[in-house]
Amino acid sequence: MMDTTAMKQLEKKVKQLKRIANEQAGQLHDLVEERLPAAYEEIPLIAQSTYEACRAWAEANAQLMAIQTQGDIQ
Repeated sequence: MMDTTAMKQLEKKVKQLKRIANEQAGQLHDLVEERLPAAYEEIPLIAQSTYEACRAWAEANAQLMAIQTQGDIQ
């Protein structure tokens, strides 16, 4: 079981990672909407960083959900 302080820190981390993922998604969107096809060489780098940011959020969020679910069961 996680203490309240650790839970709040994890919740804060999830929010921060979601913000970062959204920012990366915005960069990917801007590339598609405004700079393609001329900036096609940027696709792999921006796509990879967006993927990594979303994955980091998903992993932290899954951890938070699992802990919250455990708390509901107990």
